[in-house]
Amino acid sequence: MIPGLGGAKKLKDVKLDEKELVFVEAIINSMTPAERNEPERILNGSRKRRIARGSGTTVQDVNRLLKQFEQTRKMMKQFLDMEKTLKKGGKMLKNPFLN
Repeated sequence: MIPGLGGAKKLKDVKLDEKELVFVEAIINSMTPAERNEPERILNGSRKRRIARGSGTTVQDVNRLLKQFEQTRKMMKQFLDMEKTLKKGGKMLKNPFLN
């Protein structure tokens, strides 16, 4: 396993469902442009209820999407940090068995 890529295991278990994607799109379309740019703004219950009503979903669905987004954001940050570290060092990890 590559260090720092433990979260990638979670991605293989993700099953894409067309119906779920329709709900995700509806939730996103029910957000204001500011909420789309900064989803962390959606902290209070009234915003979540408004988004759920507008998208025909539940507050739990909105919470689940926000949680998935935050997990994806963290994973992407890890990838970017790892890339920066490798570039900063100027070399890739070497196999100790090869000369």
